[in-house]
Amino acid sequence: MAKIIVVTSGKGGVGKTTTSASFSTGLALRGFKTVVIDFDIGLRNLDLVMGCERRVVYDIVNVISGEANLKQALIRDKNIENLFVLAASQTRDKDALTTEGIEKILSELKQEFDFIICDSPAGIEKGALLAMYFADCALIVTNPEVSSVRDSDRILGLLSSKTARAEKGEPIEEHLIITRYAPKRVASGDMLSIDDIKELLGVPLLGIIPESKAVLNASNRGIPVVRDNKSDAGAAYRALVNTFLGEGIHNADAAKSKGFFKRLFGNQKELVS
Repeated sequence: MAKIIVVTSGKGGVGKTTTSASFSTGLALRGFKTVVIDFDIGLRNLDLVMGCERRVVYDIVNVISGEANLKQALIRDKNIENLFVLAASQTRDKDALTTEGIEKILSELKQEFDFIICDSPAGIEKGALLAMYFADCALIVTNPEVSSVRDSDRILGLLSSKTARAEKGEPIEEHLIITRYAPKRVASGDMLSIDDIKELLGVPLLGIIPESKAVLNASNRGIPVVRDNKSDAGAAYRALVNTFLGEGIHNADAAKSKGFFKRLFGNQKELVS
């Protein structure tokens, strides 16, 4: 049975699309047939991060409106055979998304895929609500900043009240991902600590992603950073995927161990000041 996972946060610019791209790519690299869907109607950035922007012919709105079928709209990754992208529309209004249309698409995808990753737009408008509505699991992405954590707390409230599982009294599986983490800035008081964030949100920590130039470089190249074997951020995302699958050392525990922490967060050439 396919698992539907929403990557969400509420606040823009925290790394949702980067996480969606790397998480879905990481799952596919582990052998799971995976599709990642862009719900950000009108903006559409996932295809850029995934490096398939020139191959978008049909998008999610075309499928919902009947202008194309799902197989026509799905874009297979050039490098990973079992990874697919369903792009958002750049020209349509957010109201083009409908609950019925999304349910039909997800029902079709569930017949073929192991994991369905929903890349939520920022905010709490229609696209964001629909991205989370049918989810079995949520990855809440937050930066170690008060405003980001506050917005994530708002999203947790929606996950517990505005989803199909909530309506049935069934809780959504929730995981916290802290991105753009810089230990020196935490030590100086410029950022919240991991323990502060965990206490404020009360969600199990899945992983920590360091603040790294490699993330921006990877996005500009159209290659998810999880595929960068030389970067700390890539190593962190790979460890995060392993943790999600219940394998290896927990991403956060590994980050706290002396050797791994130094390799993951200690290379100041990789950190953005």
